[in-house]
Amino acid sequence: MKSVVVAMSGFLAAASAMGQTVNFDTDTPGTLPPAWEQGSTGKGNPRWSVRQDSSAPSAPNVLQQSGSGTFPWCVLRGSSIENGFVEVKFKPLEGREDQAGGIVWRWKDGDNYYVARANALENNVSLYYTANGRRHTLKYVDAPVPRNVWHTLRVEFAQSQIRVALDGKTYIDLKDIHISGAGAVGLWTKADSVTSFDDFSYGPAK
Repeated sequence: MKSVVVAMSGFLAAASAMGQTVNFDTDTPGTLPPAWEQGSTGKGNPRWSVRQDSSAPSAPNVLQQSGSGTFPWCVLRGSSIENGFVEVKFKPLEGREDQAGGIVWRWKDGDNYYVARANALENNVSLYYTANGRRHTLKYVDAPVPRNVWHTLRVEFAQSQIRVALDGKTYIDLKDIHISGAGAVGLWTKADSVTSFDDFSYGPAK
């Protein structure tokens, strides 16, 4: 991991915050990075592993989900943020049912967390909360999400306020109080999505 200064905008800060970035470049290809935990909300057999990808924003490695499940997730062990930001670069590759890339935060366990995702099949950005293993939709917004292209998904959250941006444009900005308190941060896909992730950044609000 390395420290980076990430600009915080809007309700989160009038200044900047110190965060962490994970780029998977020191992890062994073909394995799940030891700092991460994988699973699925619902049924399935997710497979998160490090892959080499010369197109990665910070080559040579990415973290890729190539299995399947209802909602595969992969969270960073030991992370705990209540108010802050999470950002990742992702590339949707394949999937007949879905081609999604997402971020989770305030993750309590595999059945309780927030998730924001972008979908290349549907060309939209969505915000959900998952409670007791059931996903609830908060908002859908149409957005261009071409396949086989690297995108940046960012979520900023402070108390009840949540802001979701794709490729630098804010698509969702609302308040929700279903999941409070600190929780882990991580990544998310849906169904048979094959998606690569790189440059996972996160940090607290200032």
